[in-house]
Amino acid sequence: MATTQTELDTPAPPVVEPEPQETQNRSPTRWIWRGVLAAFGAVLLIAGWSYVHALTAPGTDSASVRSIEWLRDHGGSGVVNAVERWWYSHHQPKKGGPPPAVLTHPPTTAPRPIAAATPAPQLAMHHLPAPSPIVPFATEPVPGEGVWHPVGRLVDGVPAVYATALRPDPLHTGLAAGLAWVDPSLVRTDLFAGVRAPGGSWAHEAPVPLSERPSLIAAFNSGFQLNASRGGYYAEGRTVRPLINGAASLVVDSAGRPNVAVWGRDVQMNPSVASVRQNLALIVDNGAPVAGLDQNVRGQWGSTLGNSVFVWRSGVGVTRDGALVYAAGNGLSVSSLARILVAAGAVRAMELDINSEWTHFFTYDAPDPTQPAVLTGTKLVPDMRASPTLYLQAESRDFFALFSRATP
Repeated sequence: MATTQTELDTPAPPVVEPEPQETQNRSPTRWIWRGVLAAFGAVLLIAGWSYVHALTAPGTDSASVRSIEWLRDHGGSGVVNAVERWWYSHHQPKKGGPPPAVLTHPPTTAPRPIAAATPAPQLAMHHLPAPSPIVPFATEPVPGEGVWHPVGRLVDGVPAVYATALRPDPLHTGLAAGLAWVDPSLVRTDLFAGVRAPGGSWAHEAPVPLSERPSLIAAFNSGFQLNASRGGYYAEGRTVRPLINGAASLVVDSAGRPNVAVWGRDVQMNPSVASVRQNLALIVDNGAPVAGLDQNVRGQWGSTLGNSVFVWRSGVGVTRDGALVYAAGNGLSVSSLARILVAAGAVRAMELDINSEWTHFFTYDAPDPTQPAVLTGTKLVPDMRASPTLYLQAESRDFFALFSRATP
């Protein structure tokens, strides 16, 4: 048969290869990696949301502090502790130096009174005598070092709080720790929750309400965050964290009188207990520093910085006659903090919070008698970092507030 030209010019149809069975031949590794990346992305998303939430939550902490605390709470406490130890170990206070300004220029402002509804003789009969001067540790004391002077507002004409300053040891002569002495006969103590710690809603929660500010005398910081305190928290009939037998405890009774004690030894739960804030173990007992402060065995004085590193520290104690004494300052070890509290008359004392971000003691005054709720605050030590308005704001952490027993 003859072949036409058209048939010769027509190309042969292409050969179509069957498509490979992709689902059968694809390696499962690709699916595994996709799952890993998806999970990693979800973790980043959740972590990012958590971090942003921490930065924007109510409270007075700076962004850097919030970032560090967020890292601690999310598995990074070991890294933070290591960095802190390295930093403070390489930035210790210098030895020697001239006396600080708090010693050479002590405050001279006279305290203002808070008028009392209770007759003056009734209050005056029960207040404690003024504290005795402290013998300074420095070999060449500055005139007035260790001498108490009234601060804050008077209660029915009587000073309720006295303050002084002294250098913590003979070597660091350019530093001074501040001390406050509080008369619980004239002042009642309340534990206030912060807006973030210990969490939940409280009747006594930061800030100190306007209705209570006409009676506000002073306020000071509490202890470590609860997850690092080795102790518990009880207030308003609620237990946030179980109280631990043997833990150092700042206990406030229903009359507003404070006590520093060993829980389970010196005091137990009873109807008169209003609040308990525990932190580590006692650093002073029976009027002397406890044994083993220099060893910091198993981190019992704080795993972050232990005992020997000199940093901002604070502590509180109780005297034999029931007065409350508070101490704070830079360049303190646990041992030197204990010695200062013993010098101030403490028979039992405990460490509170450490580092400059969280060591605060403020006294308050109302410059205008017609506006007793409009307060100005004064730092116990001028170089305390926070503003005296800290506890008049939505403070992040719990703290103690001191109020006049007189009714304005």
